[in-house]
Amino acid sequence: MTISYQWLMDYLPKPVPVADLSNILTSIGLEVEAVERIEAVKGSLEGLQIGEVLTCEKHPNADKLKVTTVSLGGAEVLHIVCGAPNVAVGQKVVVAPVGAFVHPVNGNSFEIKKAKIRGELSEGMLCAADEIGLGNDHEGILILPNEVETGKLAAQYFDIPEPDFAIHIGLTPNRSDAMSHFGVARDVCAYLSHHQQQSVLPIAPTFELPQAKLGLSIDVHVHDADACPRYAGVSISNIKIKESPDWLQQRLKAIGLRPINNVVDVTNYVLHEYGQPLHAFDADKIRGKEINVKLLPPDTSFLSLDEKERKLNGSELMICDQTAGMCMAGVFGGANSGVSATTTAIFLESAYFNPTVIRRASLFHGLRTDAATHFEKGVDVNYVIPAMLRAAALICELTGGVVSSEIVDLYPNPLPLKSVSISYEYIARLSGKTYTQASIEQILVALGFVIESKSEDGLVVRVPSNKSDVSQPADIVEEILRIDGLDNIVIPERLNISLVPPVKNDRALKEQFAEMLCGIGFQEIVTNSIVNSKYYSDRNDLVQMLNSLSSELDVMRPSMLESGLEVIQYNNNRRNNDLLLFEFGSVYAKRKEKFFQQQQLALWITGNVQPAQWNQSSTAADLYFIKGVVQNLFSRAGLQSLKVEYQDGQIFYKHKNQLLATLFQTPTEKLKLVDVRQPVFFALIEWEAVVQLTQTVTTKYQEVPKYPAVQRDLALVLDRVITYQQVEQATRKLDLSALRSFSLFDVFESEKLGANKKSFALSFTFQLEDRTLTDAETDHLMQQLKQTYVSELQAQIRS
Repeated sequence: MTISYQWLMDYLPKPVPVADLSNILTSIGLEVEAVERIEAVKGSLEGLQIGEVLTCEKHPNADKLKVTTVSLGGAEVLHIVCGAPNVAVGQKVVVAPVGAFVHPVNGNSFEIKKAKIRGELSEGMLCAADEIGLGNDHEGILILPNEVETGKLAAQYFDIPEPDFAIHIGLTPNRSDAMSHFGVARDVCAYLSHHQQQSVLPIAPTFELPQAKLGLSIDVHVHDADACPRYAGVSISNIKIKESPDWLQQRLKAIGLRPINNVVDVTNYVLHEYGQPLHAFDADKIRGKEINVKLLPPDTSFLSLDEKERKLNGSELMICDQTAGMCMAGVFGGANSGVSATTTAIFLESAYFNPTVIRRASLFHGLRTDAATHFEKGVDVNYVIPAMLRAAALICELTGGVVSSEIVDLYPNPLPLKSVSISYEYIARLSGKTYTQASIEQILVALGFVIESKSEDGLVVRVPSNKSDVSQPADIVEEILRIDGLDNIVIPERLNISLVPPVKNDRALKEQFAEMLCGIGFQEIVTNSIVNSKYYSDRNDLVQMLNSLSSELDVMRPSMLESGLEVIQYNNNRRNNDLLLFEFGSVYAKRKEKFFQQQQLALWITGNVQPAQWNQSSTAADLYFIKGVVQNLFSRAGLQSLKVEYQDGQIFYKHKNQLLATLFQTPTEKLKLVDVRQPVFFALIEWEAVVQLTQTVTTKYQEVPKYPAVQRDLALVLDRVITYQQVEQATRKLDLSALRSFSLFDVFESEKLGANKKSFALSFTFQLEDRTLTDAETDHLMQQLKQTYVSELQAQIRS
């Protein structure tokens, strides 16, 4: 947000230097990000004076130069060398003496210095219009009327306004009360009152509304009081549309607004003065002289001010006349009802619209206007009438118009003010500072709070209508801390801490997993947690967004899968088909009115995991590649002997009955939904469960074995329905202490093995820590394995 320094000073009883003001604003939570000097004329003619040419003679050493003597009204006479052809004795001119800065229209600014020009002393400069920013004329110096007072400051003669400063504030979303110059002034005065220990009150705008001459009544009907709790308006006739006066244009330009005409400029001015949006309708374009505030059916066409036809979705609040919509309430005007050069009468609207309704309409149509920004954050319902009367008075003054109707004010159900109870002990505990009861009351009263009751322990305050963000005791403490100054928060000399057993957080494990995945060739992605609900039409546990960013981003994601598929689709469209991706993220759900958030690690692989080389073909991604990645991650985390289950084409990793990971090939219908046209393999790791399990893992170190390992291979012929998981379970069931590891290295299927048969080739590694295994001992171990496979799996041993 941008505020004008000079404009803000109108509401303070005494001027505050801009540097001090910047410090105050930052201290009270309105962080100043930049201060920009604003000038109507570059340099504001600072240091320049009106002089009189006393003598003018030809330069002895230059044909085109003249040597002059110039008076600035005092005893001193300046010798100035001038090259202008029109300089003459007796002229009143603009003089830039030594030390002054000149700011040409075209070119860089420079300082006037005493110098010798072709041997003649020059103690200043006689200025042309373009040399001081007053035009583009460079035919000669600027000649002024003879009656101009010699020695007068040039800025005074040309009536150059005092330089302004645009103060750019990083306003937080909750501070709707500070979205205006008067709102900022109220905070500054509260700060000054507290620190100067005396009452400093902001100066409210004063105005006088001319006596009404009735004759242009507009009937108003509000059909949806929830969407529009308060609606007010007044008619003004006999207006003349023209440019705004300089003072109004300069105020608007200082905060980055473009002046349009005297009516529109007044509505913008009052918006940034009070924080209350206004809208002016051309009264002659209101059909039936009737205004209806209501919702229109979905798919209704509305031609907006930017000449675009927009289809309404049915949730927008519209300002309509007797036949059609004229304006999207609080968001954007219509093309056929606004003020134009031919307007002679207006209906001035001031209202309080439901913030949620305004935000939804603004986001749906992509119309982020000043009015919408104010309404969606919450304006002060009690400023609806004062702001309208202030604007009406200014419009009458600047256009010559007269009020031509009674004031309309429809406010059937006044919004209740909130009350908050707070104890002094709570204030001291939360703020870390002990305030006197008098200081607390002074700060709150200065901000507009009303003390409803108080006791030795605390007080009950009524929250002013402009404080939409204050609803609980912590908010009251924040207000006190702000006005006392956030930079005055006391840092205690001693910090008390309690020692607790260290808890292993997941940061180190995340870094460990991320480094390992990146080493394999994965790339980390970060996707939006807010997604499109079209992916989850079969779910009833979605967390809906109340104020969605757009129609396509309307729910919190219940699954990580689709986010990664969108990234894959984006890359596939750009011919980047070989992808290994991972993301740490959260999923969300709502069950029985309770919200749940769960952290997960998701992996996606698609395309080739090994590109083609001169000596080998490419290797396509498959489910077993991603299974190996997950297995290595768990091994790296120290998670051994996990249960692996295969069911319906999916792989599950479990510890006891707790699910740790799910792996599967993405279903075709899901790929079609995101328009991905190649297989995608997905692994979902339940991050919170893995972190919790790793906290129970104890790292053990053991000596490298001194004795050699023995390897044996074995081929089994099994029924085709037998899975490797069954072979694995039978092997582990034996619990052979000498068996260090085993693995499947080949699967063979052929009619030669028999109908519905297949062959597994297994490799076993045996090793003892205290001695070398003999052949007889190894043979005995292999015989135990064979007997188990024959008895439990009906296997045939291939020789």
